[in-house]
Amino acid sequence: MAADWLLERLASYGDRPAIVWRDHVYSYTDLVRRIQNSAELLEGQGIQPGDIVTLEGDFSPAACSLLVALVQRNCVIVPLTASAKPHRSEWLETAEVQWEITPREDGPPSIARRKTVVENPLTQQLIAEGNPGLVLFSSGSTGKSKAALHDFEMLLEKFKTQRHAKRTVTFLLLDHIGGINTLFHVLSNGGVVAAIEDRDPDAVCAVIEKQRVEILPTSPTFLNLLLVSEAYRRHDLSSLELITYGTEPMPATTLERIGVALPGIRLQQTYGLTELGILRSKSRDSQSLWVKLGGEGFATKVQDGTLWIHAQSAMRGYLNAPSPFDEDGWLNTEDEVEVDGEYVRILGRRSEIINVGGQKVYPAEVESVLMEMEGVVDATVSGEPNPLTGQIVVARVVLTAPLARSELKKRMRAFCRDRLAPFKLPVKVTVDGETRHSGRFKKMRRET
Repeated sequence: MAADWLLERLASYGDRPAIVWRDHVYSYTDLVRRIQNSAELLEGQGIQPGDIVTLEGDFSPAACSLLVALVQRNCVIVPLTASAKPHRSEWLETAEVQWEITPREDGPPSIARRKTVVENPLTQQLIAEGNPGLVLFSSGSTGKSKAALHDFEMLLEKFKTQRHAKRTVTFLLLDHIGGINTLFHVLSNGGVVAAIEDRDPDAVCAVIEKQRVEILPTSPTFLNLLLVSEAYRRHDLSSLELITYGTEPMPATTLERIGVALPGIRLQQTYGLTELGILRSKSRDSQSLWVKLGGEGFATKVQDGTLWIHAQSAMRGYLNAPSPFDEDGWLNTEDEVEVDGEYVRILGRRSEIINVGGQKVYPAEVESVLMEMEGVVDATVSGEPNPLTGQIVVARVVLTAPLARSELKKRMRAFCRDRLAPFKLPVKVTVDGETRHSGRFKKMRRET
């Protein structure tokens, strides 16, 4: 079965701590026993290989053991979290879900059957091959969410190579490719999963302090919230060795500030897509936005300024959209990049680039400059249609203290005049009460 090697490895770690959940430590022996119990439960409920099953929750021991048991049973898993609630019925229909499972720590999981016939050819083919599957939904920031179908066995392949065992916070969610990557990377190497339920900066820092966490995988948006809240000052983060960041472009201002606030902690940019998995990456240094991407199972190229990737772990395809791959299996990421030897710098997603009279404006660049202004806590930049220039630059900012909009625009123009080209200057400025981000801690540039 697909997860046999993983179960053998987990068992080999014995009484080493595997998961810390609500201050209780579960060993690898505990985890393996739970996986075996979960497997017996699935069989007893009549859940068959190839069945499509939702798994709703976070990184609790119950959820983690059920996830591995479902992989072992060659089911197709659709992980869902609380952030999926607005889309839940649509996603269940798209994935053709046959079973709904909600783990419980104080007893057996809730299991409900749905009368669904699997008709999608991609899913049918995967089931016929006898492989476990994974369905992940995109955030839907540029329209309807796309459902990516993965062969779970292919995603697990890279974890056969053993690496360092580390204590890691599971910040990225279970329904995110980064969250899946974090979980299996940590467990396959005998590390410790420091599971969190609350992703508030103080709550995350408290877990890092109490569990002596060594690695924090997160997003630039969360790191800015961490800086604004100053939660890092209220907790002992001396155990932290590495912060990895991805999911969206990192503003240079945020990278510089987090380096100053947390000196001695290595900062590493990561890169991955729902459609491809997570690539191995190496930042030029902690304060650099230049990153080397690739590694085993991945190939990259830059074509017309856009990053293309070929991956062994690529999805089978979308369940609800045409294939995005070319005839040779390459995916256009739509991320525009600059190139310097082996390194690239991510400028921004093509769909988010603002076109002002034929000139390109990258939101992350403008945001980074605005966040250097005194009194600006956060900035979100987007484009708005304009009959003369095609688009104009629009900025939403969060301030430390109230300021009249006219005065804010005046100060902003004076501050940006020598830092940004005239066409990049925000034409419209609004003030937000707080930072707006999605449940996956990505900046929301579009109005919902």
